[in-house]
Amino acid sequence: MPEAHGARPVETHPRGEGGLPLVLDLAHGAATPLHVRIGDALRRAILERRIARGARLPGSRALAEDLGCARGTVLTALEQLVAEGYLTAHRGSGTRVAATLPDDTLAVAKAPDAAPTASAPSPPPLALSRRGTALMASSARVWFSAPVAPDAFALGRPAADAFPYAIFGRLLQTEWRDGAPPPHPLGDPRLRAATAAYLAATRGVACTADAVIVTAGIRQSLRLLAQLLLDPGETALVEDPGFPGIALALAEAGLRPVPVPVGPGGLAIDRAGAALGARLAVVTPAHHYPLGHAMSLENRLALLAWAEAANAWIVEDDYGGEYRYAGRPPPPLRALDRTGRVIYAGSFSKVLLPALQLSYLVLPQGLAGPVQRALAETGPAPSGLGQGALARFIDEGHLGRHLRRTRKLHAGRQAALLAAARDRAAGLLDVAPLEGGMHLVARPGPDWPSRLGDVAAVAALAQAGIAAVALSAYHADPGNAAPGLLLGYAAVPERAIAPAVTRMATTLRAAGGG
Repeated sequence: MPEAHGARPVETHPRGEGGLPLVLDLAHGAATPLHVRIGDALRRAILERRIARGARLPGSRALAEDLGCARGTVLTALEQLVAEGYLTAHRGSGTRVAATLPDDTLAVAKAPDAAPTASAPSPPPLALSRRGTALMASSARVWFSAPVAPDAFALGRPAADAFPYAIFGRLLQTEWRDGAPPPHPLGDPRLRAATAAYLAATRGVACTADAVIVTAGIRQSLRLLAQLLLDPGETALVEDPGFPGIALALAEAGLRPVPVPVGPGGLAIDRAGAALGARLAVVTPAHHYPLGHAMSLENRLALLAWAEAANAWIVEDDYGGEYRYAGRPPPPLRALDRTGRVIYAGSFSKVLLPALQLSYLVLPQGLAGPVQRALAETGPAPSGLGQGALARFIDEGHLGRHLRRTRKLHAGRQAALLAAARDRAAGLLDVAPLEGGMHLVARPGPDWPSRLGDVAAVAALAQAGIAAVALSAYHADPGNAAPGLLLGYAAVPERAIAPAVTRMATTLRAAGGG
């Protein structure tokens, strides 16, 4: 039961449970009694929002210790603020700042004995580096602030509603109970061994645990490889369109990324033109990101021949390789490589949970030693939390079962998105099926508002809770790119897809003035 406003504040929690030490300025009104100065200082801190509404204050004993005064002095100050309505006292929850203050429009300067406050100085002009400016420009093209709750139609999100949380939680508990080993710069040896066995069985990538290293993501992997294998200023080939983060990671490592147009057969090395002096290429051959094409065998063999002749390296990002819904998946480049030029990259975050932040590289035999030594020296190692549990998850067969289940689930969700686009956005969006992956590409149809660009469309959709991404943002020259929307479906329950498409169509028509 709450005590009356005039009642003595309730002390139930000592410091450590009841709040951090407060820093109060007691210099104002030095001639006034200490309890008045303490009350005035607390009042100012509340009005200036340095103490949040609803925040629990330290106990009176702890506060008296911090201020170097008697507890009774602190209690008198707190009682006055409770009486004025700045604090509340409840049994069991201590003394807190009131959720609603006596006068929310009260200026800080009107607080008793408040010191005059100078206006905050203007911050200096923000000067970013050329690299920082490029990063801001690229990220602004791709990402918009959409509400977190809706999953329609965010990219890169797996079907979280299908993840076996209970099983993984049990494995985590077992791992922690048994005493997880300290982080290893190359990754938990058990996870490296489990990954090697998993790739050999499911992707035809024959490797040993020594060739596998665990990383925190493709961009960390690219920065490491670029710094180790190439010199600053050298050229690296990237796909156009392609994920902007790839080019940015290479540029951060001092390389010069050069875009190569991607056609229906994937990246064709003969279209690289004058950039054939490059010594690195980053490709997504199994399922091109974002268009969804599979690289043809002809282009695969030509790329491998180029790498051998140029003494170059290929990073094969097997994005979406696990998810294919029609036909047999093409073999990875790594499986065709006979000269040790392909570095295979994959991610568990895309097939399990993004929060895992666990990816991996499979290195050619001659490269494993240098990369391992570089990682051991430079780090940082990815978090060891979860690596042992993930190794158990793979070894016990849970990953295989999860992939079989989610392949069917994703296929059904893709079909639902295609049907909803046909029934509820006909003429507005042209959405074609893809054989794999976790998203579809929606092209403008004949009824798409002519003056609505895809970046503006994404911004409007974000306000409606739809997390689409502009296709043009994935091109090296967005201004000359064909517009479109990337719609992730893997994380969207089937029942939610049709209503989301309806909301998307309504929003697009309104944004175009139609």
